[in-house]
Amino acid sequence: MLFAVGGRWDIAAAAWLYPVLLLRFARLGRAWSGPLWLWAAHAAAAVFWVQESKIGFNSVVVAGATALAALQTLPYLADRLLAGRLRPALATLAFPAGVAATEYLITVVSPFGTAYGSLAVTQHADLPLLQLVSVTGPWGIGFLIGYVAAAVNGIWERREHPSWRAGLLYAALLPAVVLAVGGARLALTPPTSLTVRIAGVSPAPAVTRHLKTVLSRYADTSAGVATAPAAQVQPAMTAVEDDLLTATRREAAAGAKIVVWPEEAVRTQESHEAATVAAAQAEARRSGVYLEIGVRVHTATAPAYGRNEAILIDPHGKVLWTYQKAHPIPGSEKYTPGDGRVPVVKTPYGRLANVICYDADFPAMMRVRADIMLVPSHDWREFGAPHTAKAALRAVESGYALVRQDAEGVSAAYDNQGHVLATADYFTSGGRQTMVAYIPTHGTTTLYDRIGDTFAWICLTLLAALTALAARRPLKYRRRPGPRCPSISGR
Repeated sequence: MLFAVGGRWDIAAAAWLYPVLLLRFARLGRAWSGPLWLWAAHAAAAVFWVQESKIGFNSVVVAGATALAALQTLPYLADRLLAGRLRPALATLAFPAGVAATEYLITVVSPFGTAYGSLAVTQHADLPLLQLVSVTGPWGIGFLIGYVAAAVNGIWERREHPSWRAGLLYAALLPAVVLAVGGARLALTPPTSLTVRIAGVSPAPAVTRHLKTVLSRYADTSAGVATAPAAQVQPAMTAVEDDLLTATRREAAAGAKIVVWPEEAVRTQESHEAATVAAAQAEARRSGVYLEIGVRVHTATAPAYGRNEAILIDPHGKVLWTYQKAHPIPGSEKYTPGDGRVPVVKTPYGRLANVICYDADFPAMMRVRADIMLVPSHDWREFGAPHTAKAALRAVESGYALVRQDAEGVSAAYDNQGHVLATADYFTSGGRQTMVAYIPTHGTTTLYDRIGDTFAWICLTLLAALTALAARRPLKYRRRPGPRCPSISGR
């Protein structure tokens, strides 16, 4: 399980293997102690994910890991309580329905979205399988993995019965159909629209390091940067901005029509925000590009002391939107969140939309009618690559291309089927992280986009129906522990 948590050390096959073995333990373990061991296993996996991702332990993270571990134990409890009272065909559905329902509930009741607790993110590189999320959302992959685990356990328990071969066929049939249909979608309906050149630019490391050094002198209070003398902090902030404006001009001259800066690319005191935006407007007019800038505004207003914004400017210098990040990272980001309304605007290059970084871990919020989704982001070395890879699911789910420009992480661009169109790693790019991609200007409408989380609700309903049915039946379909060894005497 440690290698299937949505982290940098994930192994895709591990996500299929561990539920088989853990479900076996749940079925054979003691009814009173088994759930505690299941909870402990999931809690250990959550702690491992926090550690490998270098998120940092705090009260919110510890409480979240404990609560999520309890939720993730529920599908195993459901299987333990229901499967013995149901016919084998129905019993096989209890665990996968529980997995899908639990993954959905995690995004509803927790502040973690699909950043943790989703099996689908471990399969981001399997494009035929990934097409399933265009119908079911990420919950479909969790259901499929759970179905295989339940089916394999059913075969394991009935291996002496003549029907085990038929069970093996049924266990393989559903994944085979999903992979075949997904492969057909990739082969028969590739993106064929015109493309637009989009460039993502990040500031040079030298100016970034200097700014961090300057701001660190005022980090002892929440409003320290906001109330610092402008003459002491603004020159370093302006140096970063000038570097990004120069990079924008360079990429526009090379043919880019849309330029994206990362999250919090520019930091500014509230009194200087208007000047920062005005400089970007002037560059957008001069270069004739759509320019999205990421701005961290430092304010003296408690309790947030700041805003995290993404501002889109058109080639005429007009501000088309000012979007505020809706989902601060639990325990580490303290600014006031935005309202979660994703802006969409029509342009000659299709419908552009925008969220910021962690917002993309919430599928319901990302389900918008757009052609290109811009996701300015800011990660760190240990978390950048897996966090960017998870964003590919949102592109496939909603049928748009997705451009994620990441400061101090891995930037990537995906088409609406999850193909990687371009990528750039801040830590291996020689100090100047620039990503250029030709992005399809027309997306597609997916079934998931139309019906939303209906599949997750079907799984919740199915689990309730199986519970009601099992409550009316005695414990009849007992699992067979396997062949008994004859005694030496032959009795």
